[in-house]
Order: sequence, then structure tokens, then C-alpha cells
Amino acid sequence: MSNSYASLALELTTPVDDERPVYIAGNFCEWFPDIERFKMQKVEPGKYRFQFPPDFLFDQPLEYKYTRGGWDQVELDSFGEAPQNRKIRTKGTAQKDFVPHWRKDGRAFDVRYVPTVETVSEHFEIPQLGRKRRVRVLLPHDYYTSSKSYPVIYLQDGQNLFEDGSVYGNWEIDKRMAILAGQGKGSLIVVAIDHADEDRLHEFAPYANPKFGKGSGKKYANFIVRTLKPYIDKKYRTRPERQFTGIGGSSMGGLISIYAGLMYPEVLGRLMIFSPSLWVSEKIYFDAIEFFNPMETKIYVYAGGKEGRFMVPSTERLKEAIERQGWTPNRLRVKLSVDPKGEHTETRWGKEFPRAIEWLFFETP
Repeated sequence: MSNSYASLALELTTPVDDERPVYIAGNFCEWFPDIERFKMQKVEPGKYRFQFPPDFLFDQPLEYKYTRGGWDQVELDSFGEAPQNRKIRTKGTAQKDFVPHWRKDGRAFDVRYVPTVETVSEHFEIPQLGRKRRVRVLLPHDYYTSSKSYPVIYLQDGQNLFEDGSVYGNWEIDKRMAILAGQGKGSLIVVAIDHADEDRLHEFAPYANPKFGKGSGKKYANFIVRTLKPYIDKKYRTRPERQFTGIGGSSMGGLISIYAGLMYPEVLGRLMIFSPSLWVSEKIYFDAIEFFNPMETKIYVYAGGKEGRFMVPSTERLKEAIERQGWTPNRLRVKLSVDPKGEHTETRWGKEFPRAIEWLFFETP
């Protein structure tokens, strides 16, 4: 038996007001994205309405998405990802929907907001380790057309973060920063530090490990805080205060980032920790926390359920160890994001990146 949806209306609100019309595409029209019969009426800027016609009958629960006239113009969530199909919850009423972001010309981002990439140095001196390393920055799209100063986050494994990426994948943070910037949340400088290739594990390990030997993580963390940060603050218009300074990374890069944040709370107030390799340095649960005296600190921790059976429990243990110190929320906030299906990949960390950046730097109380 077919169901009548004649009394159902869809009401859409979107902050993106442009010249493109809005259509409803769904299982009731074989998912064609631009059928004139299912074009919405523009009520006012950013507001649209569609009333199902009296003769509309359908024998299944309705599933649908909004488009601007094609699948290269489809709705996206706040972070540029494709949302699940929408479903009609009740019939006979107005269903209110919200679309924060749209694909345009096949892209999830507006090219006007792509950050400017600059190479600080191909051979930046690391005196603490007697090595040199490529360091790059991603500057906000308006950096050279404004006089603003910006927060900064220092990210590890620069080879994997943007442009061509590496053989392991790409976070695509340049595109993800453009998406945030289109929503007024992209005013941030990212400093991307290349890793040490075959010496990466030793360089990022804070302590000695019976299997891998002595780590150089303490010296590397000192390099970021005592050498690189002063240089970046002098060369670029940064907001150098600790509450505007972050550090982050994934896997071993996540391990050294949490270590640096705990050891230098007077300098680093925003920590972005993805899938940290806590198993390499078990002492981090105890030693580093003893030195931790947060001054309005935010820590974003992510773990995936398909990264091995110890990943989620170890990050939960880390969160508990930090919070057990009894700091009040105005001194310390820790957010743990767990994806049961999350894998240990650059692509998955890239998807988490804008969520972490928004919470760490742009969340409004």
C-alpha cells in the first residue's frame, strides 16, 4: 500500500546563500539531483521550503538529500564530509533541516580560502639533535591582506599533511582549513615539521624503550619550544601566548605531542593528540603528569576502534590519568573522540583534524 505524504513539508535553513537553486533528491525519484518537480521554494535568504504535492504517493519510508542541482553540488556537513541520507521521521508535519556546507563545482572547499604554503627552511637547524629538517607553514588565506595576528599549532610528520602527501596518505589539511575558513574558523597558522624518516621513532620517543633503545623525544620537544617557536613568533604575526599555541600529531607524533604539552604547559596550551603510540613510553602515564600544571589547557584525544585492541583503552587511561589530578574545568578540559570503525590511517586523521581544530581554537563557550 502506498503512503500519502501530501501534508508533509520540508523546511531548510542554510547559512550559504548563493544563486544556486535547491532540490530534493531521494529514493522517491531514483536519486536524480535536479528534477524540477522537487525544486524548493526560496522563502528568504538562506531559507527554503517544499510542500509535497497532493498526488504524491510512495510505498517506502522516504530517504533524501539536498542538492544545488547536481551531485557535484550536494550538501555536506560542517567539516566537508558527506552526511548520511536523511529520513522522514513523521508524516503530516513540517520537517526542519539544516545544511551548514555545500559542495561547489565538485569541491568541498572554496579555493578563495585555501591557505598560503611557505617553506620556512629546507634545512632548519635542530641544535638539540645536531640535525636539519624541512619546516613549512600554512598561512591563513587573508594573512597578507590583513594586519591580524593568529594562533599557531605545530604539527609533526609534515610530509603527510598536505599537497601530495606521502606513500602513507595525506591529511589534506590545506583543503580542510579552507572549509573551516569559509565558516569563519580558519584564522590559524599551521607549522608543519617534517619527520626524520628512518629515525622518526627514536626522535619522537620521550624515554628509553627496551626494544628500540634510548629515545630523543625530550630533545625534540625542547627544539619545538625553545628554538622553533621563538623563530616563528619573530618571523610571522602570531599570538604567542600559551592559550593560542598548540601542538599535535598522530601515532608517534601524537606521543611526542602529548609529552611536549605535559612538560611545557607554560608554553603549549592546546594539544591535538591522534592515536598516540603510548605503548612505546609507558612512563608517560606517570612521569610527565607529575610536572603538569595546566593554565587553561585543552587536550583533544582521538582513537579508532580498528587500530588494535589497546588503542582505545590506552587513550582512556591517559585521559583518566590526567583528569585524576583534580584540575577544575576552567584549568583543564580533555575531550576524547572515539570512532569504533576508525583505522590507523592518514585519511582518518585528516577527517578528525577540523573537528579537533574547531574545538581547540574556535569553540564558543
